[in-house]
Amino acid sequence: MISKNQISDAHKRISPFIHRTPVLTNTYLNTVSGANIYFKCENFQKIGAFKARGAINAALKLSPEQIVKGLCTHSSGNHAQAIAYAAKILGTPAYIVMPSNAPLVKVNAVREYGGEIVFCEPTLIAREQAVEKIIEEHGAYFIHPFNNQDVITGQATCAKELIEDTKRAFDAIIAPIGGGGLFAGTCLSSHYFGHKTFAYGAEPEGAADAILSFKSGKIEQAPYINTIADGLLTTLGDQTFPIIQQLATDIFTVSEVEIKQALRLVYERLKIVVEPSCVVPLAAILKNKAVFEGKTVGIILTGGNIDLDKMAEYLS
Repeated sequence: MISKNQISDAHKRISPFIHRTPVLTNTYLNTVSGANIYFKCENFQKIGAFKARGAINAALKLSPEQIVKGLCTHSSGNHAQAIAYAAKILGTPAYIVMPSNAPLVKVNAVREYGGEIVFCEPTLIAREQAVEKIIEEHGAYFIHPFNNQDVITGQATCAKELIEDTKRAFDAIIAPIGGGGLFAGTCLSSHYFGHKTFAYGAEPEGAADAILSFKSGKIEQAPYINTIADGLLTTLGDQTFPIIQQLATDIFTVSEVEIKQALRLVYERLKIVVEPSCVVPLAAILKNKAVFEGKTVGIILTGGNIDLDKMAEYLS
């Protein structure tokens, strides 16, 4: 298990390279939810998402011999940008495997950070094969998008900051779940830095593997994939799942309609740009009011790298 000191050390390590992102509240959203909600705005983070935390922490822990050969990963979006950014900090190449259907806004961002992109078919097998080829050719160090202890530790600094900056005794902190790196980190920081703070996860019905895994006690696949929350399509890993299994309080699922309604609320009331994946926790609170009514609740808004051409679809 990742320790409290490891999270604190990671926070010190990455602090020169990240933003300490703001926390927002909104009277209307508190009224409609019945809860006192604090939004941790990682859409204002470096590279526009929380992923910068874990990628930078993992990269900074490498030896000079590892760094000089470059970094590599596979990702359809925010982790790709995060690794490209981490490599730029270290002055080393970044080799990024991205699926052919990756959002253009994220492809362009990787290039702007100096990442060298290798496109592949949109399957996990194709991604892994492309990464293996890069490692064989360049010797680059692979940093997994979520199934990596140093990445999880870096992501844990997000909830740590939320607790420290608000100086609130949170009853609960809720985060979205994709591969589980952020949620595992949220579970850890809620446990170590919170005061009897419950950690809840939220995921779309159209990518509901985590709730099945949580209930069965083993890593499960989602029965089907169909959601606008494209940052939450990944299955839990063998590094993230044990932490979630041990420390999570519960996991909620929400429909596409509920995600779109929550997204509209954030745009209209908080006046900030976020990705659909970000609002899944808010949708879960609104769907499960009895659980959160009268409680002080933190939400991690994970990122703001949205394809503006899809705005009409997201808000329809």
